Amino acid sequence: MSFTYASESDPGPYPFGPDTPIEGGSDRHAVVIDRGDCTLYELFAARWNGGNPTAGSGAVFHLTGSRANRLRPAGWTSADAAGLPIFAGLLRYEEVMAGSVDHAIRMTVGCAHDVYLWAARHAAGTTDRRCPPREARFRLRSSFAIGRFGPKVRVVLRAMKRYGLIVADNGSDWYFQGAVDPRWSYRFIDQLKRIPASAFVAVDERACRVRSGSAAFAYGPGCPAPSSGA
Repeated sequence: MSFTYASESDPGPYPFGPDTPIEGGSDRHAVVIDRGDCTLYELFAARWNGGNPTAGSGAVFHLTGSRANRLRPAGWTSADAAGLPIFAGLLRYEEVMAGSVDHAIRMTVGCAHDVYLWAARHAAGTTDRRCPPREARFRLRSSFAIGRFGPKVRVVLRAMKRYGLIVADNGSDWYFQGAVDPRWSYRFIDQLKRIPASAFVAVDERACRVRSGSAAFAYGPGCPAPSSGA
């Protein structure tokens, strides 16, 4: 595997082959989990090239053990512009159907300030300070009434109230993603599109850091989680 941005990529090897699913569009993300050793591999601009694979950048994240939650070096990208793992922020059909989403959800913005906050490691954007930086977190206001939405949509809205949305990459404004699954329904997605940006509030995360060099996030005194509502 050769990288365009090799100096900011983990060398691998990567479990990437001709049948590895690649996201459509210009980003061409590829996300692979080795369940045997709980390791996440992510690629940006991935191409198989007949057995001579290339990518713009690649990142390896260890999901268990002493290396779990370890931050990438400062200034390093990943498969996402913020230097964060993509998979951790994706909505998954199974968790929504199970009734609990226990993590923040990644989103993109059309205009990002060219700085990053913890736990992001990389920035790409504009000098316009009116735009949010990488890792900016926005929670759905605790006062936002969710009772009028369907039960599965409320699962997502409760996660947005507790964990929020995180600015991870450039793209369409307030665009958040789920893992590809044919079972997502248009009705479910259409209900989520009815949530206005004005229903969210920015969160100061400085008190949420567990320790230096770690992406671990703590909820508690000084880092309140708004009421999930009904």
